[in-house]
Amino acid sequence: MLEASNLECVRGEKSLFRGLSFRLDPGACLLVQGANGSGKTSLLRMLCGLSQPAQGEIRWNDEPIGKLAENYRGELLYCGHAGAVKDDLTALENARISATLAGAPVDEAAARQALRQLGLKGREDLPARVLSAGQKRRVALTRLLLEKRTLWVLDEPLTALDKAAVANLGGVIDAHLAGGGMAVLTSHQDLPLAAGRIEQLRLDG
Repeated sequence: MLEASNLECVRGEKSLFRGLSFRLDPGACLLVQGANGSGKTSLLRMLCGLSQPAQGEIRWNDEPIGKLAENYRGELLYCGHAGAVKDDLTALENARISATLAGAPVDEAAARQALRQLGLKGREDLPARVLSAGQKRRVALTRLLLEKRTLWVLDEPLTALDKAAVANLGGVIDAHLAGGGMAVLTSHQDLPLAAGRIEQLRLDG
């Protein structure tokens, strides 16, 4: 269970949000929406322990995340907006290296299967520089399939994805939730998930 209590985010002299509280249980997805500059990415970074709230507390299974440290990070997968795909590496190499850096090395067969599951069959051995923006995004998202983490925190994962790829990703997230996983994500688009799985949080800035 992920729980945030009375969070405040301050940038410069401006409070982006305050008094923010929510609880996320296994099997649920929290969709964070709001205008640019409302603090969506800042909230995700707080949930990952990458920045601290001006006020309030974030707890994982009833313990403050600051006390859990490595144990919490071992259950967390954060996929930022940039994606971190290296142009000089193939899609396959990117997938395997990303998993290895996250402490979850995989063999070639598993990486190829993940790429194919995300619609990249036939492109596994191409250098990332020749892939479209949407294809690069899908390479980055192979982490969801290769790293076995309970909590997914995803910053604009639907960016550059076409309709078919969005539906495909929705299926991947649905399967994760059905297995007791959790997800927090930002998106300006609707995410096709099973009824009752999505909770919405609006930041008004």
